[in-house]
Amino acid sequence: MFTINDVHQQFAEYFNIPILKPYAYLLSKKISEGHICLHLDDLLDQSGELPPYCANMVPGTAPLETVALVAKDGKDDQPFVLFQDRLYLQRYFRYETTFLRRIYQSLETEKVLEEERLAQLEEHADLIRKQFTTKNTEPDWQLAAAITGILNNFTIITGGPGTGKTTTVAKILNILYGIDPALKVVLAAPTGKAAARLAESLRSFKNEKFQSLSPGTIHRLLKSKRDSPYFHHNASNPLNYDVVIVDECSMIDVALFAKLLDAIGPKTRLILLGDKDQLASVEAGSFFGDLCQAQGAMNLFTPERKELINKFGANLSQIHESTNDQHPLFQHLVELRRSHRFSDDKGIGKFSKAIIQNNRDNILEFLQPGADEQVVIDQAYDKELFEQFIAGYEAFIKEPDVLKALKKMNALRVLCAVRQGEQGLYATNKAIEKYLHDKKLIRANVEFYQNRPIILTRNYYEHNLFNGDTGIIRPDANGVLMAWFEDGQGELKAVLPGYLTDAETVFAMTIHKSQGSEFNEVLVILPQATEVAILTRELLYTAVTRARSKVYVQASEALLLLAAQRFVERASGIATRFIES
Repeated sequence: MFTINDVHQQFAEYFNIPILKPYAYLLSKKISEGHICLHLDDLLDQSGELPPYCANMVPGTAPLETVALVAKDGKDDQPFVLFQDRLYLQRYFRYETTFLRRIYQSLETEKVLEEERLAQLEEHADLIRKQFTTKNTEPDWQLAAAITGILNNFTIITGGPGTGKTTTVAKILNILYGIDPALKVVLAAPTGKAAARLAESLRSFKNEKFQSLSPGTIHRLLKSKRDSPYFHHNASNPLNYDVVIVDECSMIDVALFAKLLDAIGPKTRLILLGDKDQLASVEAGSFFGDLCQAQGAMNLFTPERKELINKFGANLSQIHESTNDQHPLFQHLVELRRSHRFSDDKGIGKFSKAIIQNNRDNILEFLQPGADEQVVIDQAYDKELFEQFIAGYEAFIKEPDVLKALKKMNALRVLCAVRQGEQGLYATNKAIEKYLHDKKLIRANVEFYQNRPIILTRNYYEHNLFNGDTGIIRPDANGVLMAWFEDGQGELKAVLPGYLTDAETVFAMTIHKSQGSEFNEVLVILPQATEVAILTRELLYTAVTRARSKVYVQASEALLLLAAQRFVERASGIATRFIES
């Protein structure tokens, strides 16, 4: 019996239409790589990816225009959709369409509300000025973002680590609560860990209203239906909030993004936060990045809007980024450009910027021994450096107080790019366990040993624990081993480890899993093999910027330069459909 082992070929063979098969094959392959459609004009560049029976594909839409299973306008129910020189699976086309439709609805509604909101700004001008008292001579993009978020129904605020995204949200909420104390606000993030960090950050601001805000995952906000891809909240049953704020949006895939926007009423303010330079979602789509790049530049305002923002002290008068561009997202995209944590001239700030900009000369500067206090590059994969770093885990192991131990555990982390291989996640965790076991700090002889740090790999709604949450195995007062976590209010919670079947050791974690987390110090270990396709500037940037104060990177010069050259480019129709709609 003949068996086809290529899942994309299996998919293509299901459709018994010879002319369709190669397109179905390549579309399936592209979706598995994170794209949501196939650019039909680029087929010649991709012909090497096809099996021999697909080698005769030609660019353009002509071969598909007479195929019955391919819808031409997206309104029919055929499995494929041909639209603007792109081929989609029907469901991905619908996700993209839903996404765009809901944005346009928000934009139309905010036009009706603009006069009323401008009057509110005037009425509460003193409150706004109190939120922004800095006398910096640079443009105050936080203030620009705040005014934008108050006037608009749809706002994107992006920025790197330390640029003040959460601070800006706090100031927006202070102003909005001042305008309407009864305002209904909800905060969400794609993972429980990211939601907890948002809650922790907001609790540091002195506003009683913030204490009642309880950020959760997007799945929890929309209310998942058991054993179903659908949610209780949707277009027919929208969320009952005046303001919805979502953090770490770069991690959200196309399907979840579309379902989130579908559940947002047109009168609701939606504010999306994230770092456009970070890794995109593991699943298909990179919608947050697509939106940030949709009009080609950010921080664009009309002279009138710029004058309004300057009235509150934003100091935008010296910039030359105002334009009368009529792109639908014009005046809706704000990038925070001043990092309060990192300097652009040295350390993690300079190194991360060099990576994302593929600045070869600046990257090479950091390769010299002792070149920088915050960034250490170890091209030799030195075992001594590795052991000196992981010796830091002794601090949490010897800390008797569980809550303090959790904080010390999360002060440092080893990050791996891949799971398999000598520099992979599994081998690295084993090496750390062996080192600590040999030092008699742990006894790693059973699955749930005392002081084992764990990370959850799925949501446990019944325990209010989520994918990405980290904890420690420790005995309770009765000597029973429990998994201990810190909840969103900074309190301890304990669960029997047997209830947490999907958990991994987390002395080391993947870079993907580290999104939404920060550590004082980070050791990044890249695989020595240069042919690893996931080694991109976004991956390396994300890893490096998880560190607050110091980052060690074990990688060769060639590998660092190669990673900085590669970038993630996922196909979608967002930019084109905005322009042509």
